[in-house]
Amino acid sequence: MNQKILIIGGVAGGATAAARARRQDETAEITLLERGPYVSYANCGLPYFIAGDIQKRSKLLLQTPEGFDGRYGVKVHLHTEAVEIDRAARRVRAIGPEGEVFFDYDALILAQGGNPIAPSMPGAESDNVFRLWTVPDMDRLEKHLRDRHPQSAVVVGGGFIGLEMAEAFRRRGLTTTVVELSPTVMSLMDPEYGAQVAGALKADGVEVMTGVGVSAVNAADRTVTLSDGRTVLADLVLFSVGVRPELTLARAAGLEIGPSGGLQVNDELRTSDPSIWAAGDMVEVVHKVSGRRVRVPLAGPANRQGRIAATNALGGHMKYSGALGTSVVKLFEHTAAMTGLSEKAARESGFDVGVAQIHKDHHAAYFPGAEPLSLKLVYDRKSARLLGAQAFGKAGVEKRVDVLATALHGQMTLEDLAELDLAYAPPYSSANDPINLAAMVGLNDVSGYSPLITSAALQAALAGPTPPFVLDVRTLGEHSAGHLAGAKHVPFDELRWSLDDLPRDRAIVVYDRNGFLGHLAVRVLKQSDFTAVSNLAGGYVSLTASTAANGGLTLEK
Repeated sequence: MNQKILIIGGVAGGATAAARARRQDETAEITLLERGPYVSYANCGLPYFIAGDIQKRSKLLLQTPEGFDGRYGVKVHLHTEAVEIDRAARRVRAIGPEGEVFFDYDALILAQGGNPIAPSMPGAESDNVFRLWTVPDMDRLEKHLRDRHPQSAVVVGGGFIGLEMAEAFRRRGLTTTVVELSPTVMSLMDPEYGAQVAGALKADGVEVMTGVGVSAVNAADRTVTLSDGRTVLADLVLFSVGVRPELTLARAAGLEIGPSGGLQVNDELRTSDPSIWAAGDMVEVVHKVSGRRVRVPLAGPANRQGRIAATNALGGHMKYSGALGTSVVKLFEHTAAMTGLSEKAARESGFDVGVAQIHKDHHAAYFPGAEPLSLKLVYDRKSARLLGAQAFGKAGVEKRVDVLATALHGQMTLEDLAELDLAYAPPYSSANDPINLAAMVGLNDVSGYSPLITSAALQAALAGPTPPFVLDVRTLGEHSAGHLAGAKHVPFDELRWSLDDLPRDRAIVVYDRNGFLGHLAVRVLKQSDFTAVSNLAGGYVSLTASTAANGGLTLEK
């Protein structure tokens, strides 16, 4: 008998599962239910349509029911919401355009994704309040922009979609404010990177307000009230404060929910019911680095999970090894990206965390067009294994993070990265790529050759009972532009003749602009019998970003 494959949810994971199922079995009866009006659309592209990068709305609609039927023989039912799973009878009850309808299955694949969190507050249902999750959401927002000509926008939430929409509104000429309850935007990244992102947004005219929420939308006077009592002009308000997995159907069917709040699946993406598989934003998976159960609501993992779930629903045994959470966001001319564990997440996972930071041109400095690139490696000091990475800059960011995601997948160490043979020509990189250099910095730390200290650790040490002596080895001009209060300034070129002015009974922390001269200074001091010496990771560039994000240190001119 022909296998009946029923798929609930028709975007990334579900559409991929449908196409894969047909490639696996030409005789299977494949049915897909989608509660919305579209199937297989590019929801990641919605902000870029609002921004004007994508001119034709039709480009976002990747497939139609007729197209699915013609190419894959998949029967798609739009405007059809599954409301009950009868696990014993292997039947789903749904409500569609014709009313109640039932679908039998031999194997069921859930790919319902998630739903954006809708805050409950006064004014949240006003006609100038929006979210951006589906094509109808986009259409409603685009119509408002076109017909009402708003002059100001408030984006509530500083994550990926929120910041993409902030850029879109700014590019359409709106005065734009981002309001984020966390201390920094891009809270998945470490605070100093959130501070760099905020700085880039402000440079392009976006106001960024962190550590504060929105308590009310005031439709009458077109403002929002913040949690601290201030008001901000808002002809238009967009909420982007997170996504919850869509688990109503799964919970009602008695399927097991995991500790992270997503639908629990095994490494074959099978749920607690042996006839039901699941994929996409609704499931929880294993993090490849920490080994913890997590939710990773990203399109890439959803597509790969859909492929695996369909294979296994038809008798296969493909394994899903987990996700890294590799992600990237465009912010006007800048890019921010990350993979694996942040420093904070690595510490919470129990690793002995080391951090290497570099700030270097993305290709050879002497070749025209070199742009500053910030790169952070997080590693386990015991094994020198890479745990995660973050990067920020105008060019070369996603390239490095993709390489490091590959390294994480292969469980590579700092030694491996230092020796990695990457493509080099002056327009593209340096003889030692930033990845090589960052790994070398980490190796110097692990071996004790040139120990590192983070800005946060320095702040804690300065507040402790025996604060370290801080030595600024930058040039006079760099020091005059700004420095850490209380630090002694000795330009590196004068250091060898100033050793008698330095204490030998206190720990010494050295910093320069970006870490390189600090490393040289550490080597001079260690070979001059100064034993407790460390270099500030990332130098003054990282120090200023960390201070902007966390406070606690005084920078003065």
